Amino acid sequence: MDTIKLYLRSMGMLLKSQLQYPASFFMQTLAQLVMEGGEMLAVILIVDRFERLNQWMPGDLFFFFGVMSVTFYLTECFGRGVTGSFPSMVRSGQLDTLLLRPRGVLTQVLCSAIDPRRVACIAVGTAALVMGSRMSAIQWTFLKGLALAEAVLLGGLLVLGLFLIEAVFCIHSVKSVELVNAITYGGRSACQYPIDIFPRPLRVLFTVIAPFALTLHVPAAYILGKPLYGWPAWTAFATPLAGAVTFGVMYLVFQRAMRFYRSTGS
Repeated sequence: MDTIKLYLRSMGMLLKSQLQYPASFFMQTLAQLVMEGGEMLAVILIVDRFERLNQWMPGDLFFFFGVMSVTFYLTECFGRGVTGSFPSMVRSGQLDTLLLRPRGVLTQVLCSAIDPRRVACIAVGTAALVMGSRMSAIQWTFLKGLALAEAVLLGGLLVLGLFLIEAVFCIHSVKSVELVNAITYGGRSACQYPIDIFPRPLRVLFTVIAPFALTLHVPAAYILGKPLYGWPAWTAFATPLAGAVTFGVMYLVFQRAMRFYRSTGS
């Protein structure tokens, strides 16, 4: 409980500090809005060109896009310390100071940064969710709402776990490894669309290695009334646990990697 209070207090202070320059914040948020709007435009162009992709109608594509965008950017907004601050901490030697404090390293890293500009991307994702829900005429029930909430929550853990891969590489190599972005940001771009439209290698990658399909797509397909791969409805509540498992495994790997950390001496 104390850790949660510490995190919330840190987020409040970071947010207040960034809002000290409202013009800069507004322009950067607007830039994020244009960027994510451009990605949504790609979905609009696909919808305009094709009547359907496999079994997926236009509204379904908007819904998948919205689920991924909201999940990914919520995590990046509040977990920015892992992907944004950690590499520079390792290079500058600032990570040394975290080891002397009576809190876990990951907790301190998460408390070190926030990216409120991502609220624009979250807004675009939310708009896509609403559009997709209306176009697909989803009949919302308690179970469908629960499936969506579980997907977003555990999907966030999945994204955070994948971000930890870069942190682990930084500990061993000092510099971040751009190849990791193929799984994180590349996974976000690819998995904004239903996984079953991709060739088999990509389906395996984003189902087994970076399980976006299990965590987000199976629940989304259940909500749309079009079970992915014909799986039974109960899988929509079981497969998102892959996100928690991924985070748990990567957290243990991160803790082990910290045993091999050597200061840069900066």
